[in-house]
Amino acid sequence: MRAPPATVISAFGAEGDPVALEGGEGGSWLVGDTVLKPLDMEPEALAWQADVLATIRCDGFRVAQPRRAGNGSLVVQGWCAWERLEGRHEKGRWADVIAVGERFHEAVVDVPRPALIGRRTDPWAIGDRVAWGELPADDFMQVKHLPRLVAALRPLDAPSQLIHGDLTANVLFADDLSPAIIDFSPYWRPTAFASAVVVADALVWEGAAESVLAAVAHVERFEQFLLRALIYRAVTDRLFREHEPIRPDDADPYLPAVELALRPS
Repeated sequence: MRAPPATVISAFGAEGDPVALEGGEGGSWLVGDTVLKPLDMEPEALAWQADVLATIRCDGFRVAQPRRAGNGSLVVQGWCAWERLEGRHEKGRWADVIAVGERFHEAVVDVPRPALIGRRTDPWAIGDRVAWGELPADDFMQVKHLPRLVAALRPLDAPSQLIHGDLTANVLFADDLSPAIIDFSPYWRPTAFASAVVVADALVWEGAAESVLAAVAHVERFEQFLLRALIYRAVTDRLFREHEPIRPDDADPYLPAVELALRPS
């Protein structure tokens, strides 16, 4: 994992030795109070995020802001910089993550749909479009569980807006501070979909019990959002592992969540 060069550290005004950070997609480094990482989006997308995050009213949460170099640039030699926010991911606080996400989505409800969302072609964007019928599911029927999940889908009439589509591990908690939201992953979907992704992640990857559904008891027709969240994650996961064998049922983290989502209400 390549550390940021001294010229990049200096350009962003950071001070100290780079320390590799765990989590995410890897490649992030902490230098003083600045997080440096290779740019993983279009420069235009980073500039848009900088504008949005600088203008929203943070009520009950904090957001990590991108930092500019001394010359005003957001990108230096392929690297970008972000404010480090105090906090840590705490497994099991799914209800709190969902609540923080709902406050964040209230704050961005009036942000217009950015064109950049429609230009994305990464596995996450593909999984999202399959989940919402914007790409044909028939092209992905080799994804385990997909036929059953798709067969259970029913139309949803819910307004879309800007959401953070990857909240689960990107809400940090610290004593005496509001929760911090990092690594903004923008999507244009109903806000309940963001909550459903948290529930899906909790069930599939973090050992949550069925009781996690209490955190979304207020969401009408939540089962339909959960089906779409599982499709989104399963397709994305498979795209990243397309050259690996399909997991057997006894090593399949999705199976219990799929069975729960398909259970008659």
